Amino acid sequence: MTTPPVEQAPIRSATDVNLSDWNFWARSQEEREHAFRLLRELDRPAFFEEPEVTFAQTRGIGYHALVRHADILEASRNPEVFCSGDGGATSILDMPAELAEYFGSMINMDDPRHARLRRIVSRAFTPRMIKQFEADVDAAAVRIVDELLATGTGCDFVTEVAAKLPLKIICDMMGIPEKDYGFVFDRSNIILGASDPEYVSDRGGIAHALLTAGMELQQLVQDLAVHRLENPTDDLTSSLVNANIDGERLTAQELGSFFILLVVAGNETTRNAISYGMRLLTLNPGQKRLWLEDVEGRAAGAVEEIVRLAAPVNFMRRKVTRDHVMNGNLYRQGEKVVLYYWSANRDERVFDDPLRFDILRAPNPHVGFGGPGPHFCLGAHLARREITVMFRELLRRVPRIEAGEPERLFSSFINGIKHMRCDF
Repeated sequence: MTTPPVEQAPIRSATDVNLSDWNFWARSQEEREHAFRLLRELDRPAFFEEPEVTFAQTRGIGYHALVRHADILEASRNPEVFCSGDGGATSILDMPAELAEYFGSMINMDDPRHARLRRIVSRAFTPRMIKQFEADVDAAAVRIVDELLATGTGCDFVTEVAAKLPLKIICDMMGIPEKDYGFVFDRSNIILGASDPEYVSDRGGIAHALLTAGMELQQLVQDLAVHRLENPTDDLTSSLVNANIDGERLTAQELGSFFILLVVAGNETTRNAISYGMRLLTLNPGQKRLWLEDVEGRAAGAVEEIVRLAAPVNFMRRKVTRDHVMNGNLYRQGEKVVLYYWSANRDERVFDDPLRFDILRAPNPHVGFGGPGPHFCLGAHLARREITVMFRELLRRVPRIEAGEPERLFSSFINGIKHMRCDF
């Protein structure tokens, strides 16, 4: 099921743009790029009323849309002014308490609680630790391409290729058995695709669907955690439930929320980057030939450029803790700002010809993994590794693969692709 197209007037000026209108997110990528360019040209960030959401208790006073690269860098560097924990970072509207309980992992926290959780879990995501997973990532990518070739001529690239690698790696890291992969995949789709009728058909039932999916994922890992306390193994769940770092360990609630963060952020965002990367290579055959000339040597730059243009997470929200002047503009205590990473990655002030896909682009200071500061993506090293290995296998073994027109996720939060035919 897809979102039906809505007849919309063309966007001619910034006054025609309303980021809180759900219909805006049904527009084509080209229309959105034009709209955000108009917003970046304004003298100060545009201010919008908050969107109407069925499960919201109240609508707030609105928010400033930070669309320039410089504003997002500055806000990210100042978490004491632009905080994440007051109402949550992943929703423009303040989240109801019952939803915050299940989706309130580190992204929705400030220090000192954020620092405590990150200190406990970050040891699993250092470059040294990621190196231990390299063989698993390599083997998984080989198997996925084996299965792709066995299909004959093509398949749905998203579900059969892009989604499989991060899903397997995250589940294997946590010790989730293969029989539960589909369960995890479906629930993560509901959490990030709740506004899309393919995943939640009843608009009035979004809150219930979100809460149920969150509870089910939490229960899955909490049941595993109970078993790992008595029967520890070398998986991440065992490490987390048995960890005692400076006298600190995760509670069952914290473990469940962290697992949701892992499967949602680590699974969905990486699969969307891989999907967009395949589409970008199809639309830019010259760049594909360039990468094929030196698959290993040009991988790092190509991956960064894919993440820049894919920008799988459209935004994060912050709330202003005190009156503050940033880049010449005053933000008052209690106001909200929304950091549009997707727009910052297309900022003409930073990126030459920003809509061009250029695997040799250097420097490439994108914010596809978030801005600098305490909320920079914990799994960035793992995501880069997964994208690198997946394209290495595809380019070497299926060099003529091409992606068709993507079917995009209807969401203001995730820049996602649900389905995309590939042929080879």
